[in-house]
Amino acid sequence: MSVSGVKMEQLNLLNGPGREVVRIDDKVSYFEPNVPPYSLQSRVINGPFPSEFFQQPDEIKDSYDFVMVGRSRVSGRAAQQIRIVSKDKSRFGMNVWLDQETGLMLKMNLVDLNGQLLEQIQVTACHVTEQPDDFFEKIEPAMLPEVLKLRPQTHTKAIWDIAYMPVGMVEVKRDIHRLPITGQSVEYVMLSDGLVDVSIYMRESQNDGINQDILLRHESDTLLTLNQGRLNVTVVGKLPPETANHIASSIHLATN
Repeated sequence: MSVSGVKMEQLNLLNGPGREVVRIDDKVSYFEPNVPPYSLQSRVINGPFPSEFFQQPDEIKDSYDFVMVGRSRVSGRAAQQIRIVSKDKSRFGMNVWLDQETGLMLKMNLVDLNGQLLEQIQVTACHVTEQPDDFFEKIEPAMLPEVLKLRPQTHTKAIWDIAYMPVGMVEVKRDIHRLPITGQSVEYVMLSDGLVDVSIYMRESQNDGINQDILLRHESDTLLTLNQGRLNVTVVGKLPPETANHIASSIHLATN
């Protein structure tokens, strides 16, 4: 935080193509190769840790139970471990370690329903100073890219209804997408519980050679395509295949 009370953040990706993200108050600017710089209106950087932990953590209490486990050390700092468990056992669990002095997240383990590790993110070093880093003194806010003006979301009449959603998960977006390869229109829905986002693509089954059931999984990511009657549905997200199948199997033609 600056002397004037403005909150600032910087995020650099050290692997792969270089990417830098800078937040000054409620303006987040993105700099990456082969893409013109741009800014978005937001009070948080979409980084490796779920932003809901830092914005509105109370909103995920309907979906998860929080268990205080104990204290340990992470990257040389005292930390409090907290276990996060899905209330209905429909999503993966998390173990997080919070810095006792600052509350910053130092480590996060994503585990399956049997407690086996799927993914891990860990801070390698943490330094707390009274003054902001010299990097922020070099930034001129007026020189940052203009904020993109996004189109307001329009209401899309539902063609398909989703009868089952995990506890605490709600529909946050619905629109019509056009697939880039086939050009076909699909109904798109995004579900979220604050920690996990699930994308669902729905269309009428056609004789186009892609009407086959598919299940792909890589670490915590699941892609499930299911055909049932007139419906071809694909579910994508960080959730168990059984949950993806439960969501897909519950979808039916809207009655309105």
